[in-house]
Amino acid sequence: MNRQTIQQILAGLGTRPTRSLGQNFLHDEAAAREIVGMLELTPEDHLVEIGPGLGALTEHAAGACRSMTLIEKDGRLAAWLAREWGDRLRVLHQDALEYDLRELFPHGPTKILGNLPYYISSQVLLHFGSEPTPITRMVFTLQKEMAERLSAKPSTKAYGALTLLVGRRWKVEYRRTLPGSAFLPAPNVESGVVVLIPREPGELPECGARLFTRLVKDGFSQRRKMLRKMLAHHGLDWPALCARLGVPETVRGEALSLEQWIELTRIAEGAADTPEEQRQGQDVHGEVFDVVDERDQVTGQQSRHEVHRRGLRHRAVHLFLFNKRGDLFLQKRSRWKDVHPGRWDSSAAGHLNAGDDYDAAAHRELGEELGVSAPLEAFGTIAACEETGQEFVRCYQGRHDGPFVWPRSEIETGAFFPLAVIERWIAARPEDFAEGFLVCYRLWKEHRAADGVNDPADAGGGAAAAAADPEADDMTGE
Repeated sequence: MNRQTIQQILAGLGTRPTRSLGQNFLHDEAAAREIVGMLELTPEDHLVEIGPGLGALTEHAAGACRSMTLIEKDGRLAAWLAREWGDRLRVLHQDALEYDLRELFPHGPTKILGNLPYYISSQVLLHFGSEPTPITRMVFTLQKEMAERLSAKPSTKAYGALTLLVGRRWKVEYRRTLPGSAFLPAPNVESGVVVLIPREPGELPECGARLFTRLVKDGFSQRRKMLRKMLAHHGLDWPALCARLGVPETVRGEALSLEQWIELTRIAEGAADTPEEQRQGQDVHGEVFDVVDERDQVTGQQSRHEVHRRGLRHRAVHLFLFNKRGDLFLQKRSRWKDVHPGRWDSSAAGHLNAGDDYDAAAHRELGEELGVSAPLEAFGTIAACEETGQEFVRCYQGRHDGPFVWPRSEIETGAFFPLAVIERWIAARPEDFAEGFLVCYRLWKEHRAADGVNDPADAGGGAAAAAADPEADDMTGE
């Protein structure tokens, strides 16, 4: 889309670029093709474009991916985009910061594209870069100053809190600079194009996301002050911490690398080992389960290893926890799990050890996996079958709004999901879930229907309800 075309469309709409929305339309077609190429789109991808404007990037991306969603805040442009592209892709007249990222999970692998105005760049980066996420790549055009902040190195002027908050989960590559003349109207600053790619599991040590964010923000709240003063209220043993990090006690936040900030967080939360080290230290082969017959009667005991190796019938519990909006908390199983690693599962679940009863095991698993307690109600039992891994499963439901603290050796991440999203997600991508969860979810729906409750696909909640509730929890519950 060249300069003349942009001017003609704007004239036909009887409008001009809006400064308050940071509208600068890209008219360099070669640059547009190059930027879209950085997405490395495949026929399996879903693409979300933030602030498409008049579609300068859209026209190069449409057709290269399976599906596409445009999020445009300007109602005039959203209406025009719907007329031009509405039969081929989805157009949302919406503020991108209000877009519920959980809606992306039913789409599967998703990529993000956007030419972002400076005034919302950091907010968009943190919103779309939050976890959990199905996003596999993001390409943003930003004011050059912002792009340099994202890719900055320690002890430089550009290095700061945003560098760390984004960098903990995303690798940032500064790809190219665009002059102001590439846009209409031409801004007085240059722009930078960055590519963000999720870090591989295990690339960096794990740490609590919420505590990491709090420490980093505190550490950079007054940039020139020594870090020990900025973090004094966290109760850290500062001499011992600095000795472990190998830095002087007078260090400032800008001198610590991302790895050192992560280690600082792990020290603050008392983390001693990596999830893999924690798992290796567990004597899972020493666990003993009751072996049961087809009527769930105990016939003997065997080790966990033998029960799974021989496919013997045994017992387990699955828990469904709902928040005050009626969203269901799902956990993503750790990649170190021996069964269904990396798949989404019930809020909490676990085996019964020898001599356990179902109710006691349910409350124990709630505490061990999520670090909370709550009243639980059994809503059904599933007979041992191939889908449950030969487990007799008793299912429970309860209410808790978090926050949750989970062992990273067991759970990679977790989030509250609206039931309508879960319905669409299961229908579109059942392979994303542990088989046992799908059986339990079907049972829960039957229980719900027997109580005369509407179909989950019609359930409300989600982002709109959260936005209306100023005290609403975040979607992770962490």
